[in-house]
Amino acid sequence: MTSRQRAATAPRSALTRARVLGSAVALADRDGLGALTMRSLARELGIEAMSLYHHVSNKEDLLDGVVDVVAGEIQEAVGRLDPLPDDAPPSAWRSAVRRQILTARAVLLRHPWATTVLESRTSFSLHVVRYYDSLLGLMRRGGLSYDLIHHAMHALGSRALGFSQELFEPDGATADSAAGGAATEGADATATALLEQMADQVPHMVEMLAEVGHEEPGQTLGWCDDQTEFEFGLDLILDGLERLAADQR
Repeated sequence: MTSRQRAATAPRSALTRARVLGSAVALADRDGLGALTMRSLARELGIEAMSLYHHVSNKEDLLDGVVDVVAGEIQEAVGRLDPLPDDAPPSAWRSAVRRQILTARAVLLRHPWATTVLESRTSFSLHVVRYYDSLLGLMRRGGLSYDLIHHAMHALGSRALGFSQELFEPDGATADSAAGGAATEGADATATALLEQMADQVPHMVEMLAEVGHEEPGQTLGWCDDQTEFEFGLDLILDGLERLAADQR
């Protein structure tokens, strides 16, 4: 059951932290992260804003909580994947890791605003740590040393959790809209127009942007983080790790 469904089915009289966080996720899904305030959340729940502070101490606690809800959904989705059989060959780790990461990404595509919050958190979510631990377990099944796995996690970065951390992003390109792409498209057009004004200084950048395109906003989590680019980068890293793992055997 998704966070939106949990929020919708909870009795209105039973105000709990879980219901508050589920409603916060549903609000951000519908109206974008910018719309998620203590006041707007209280309106969503039909309560006074002060009542929220019995369940979330402040906005940062609220954001920690919604990250935990989304991470819990990722854990649930990953938990439904078929485990590697005991007799799986060592090489099976690559496809298993790829499948788990793309499963996490599918959850984030339902909550495109969540990547911005994930990048800003300084506290640990047990769901996130357990997710990473399961990736490490798959790599160990493949015979990768902990030293190589450590290198792998640094190389994967946020991609291990299902999204690419952009080097730079135009304002509004964080998919922070109910339409799941309108903000990104607007930022893309603005950024392209600005670069075209500097065409004599950045000719290769302008030519590249004119040649490539991201035409499926529902598969995008950022300015250039669409499904094709994400999988290209993921496969590039996994191919290299697979070669290094083979050298260790």
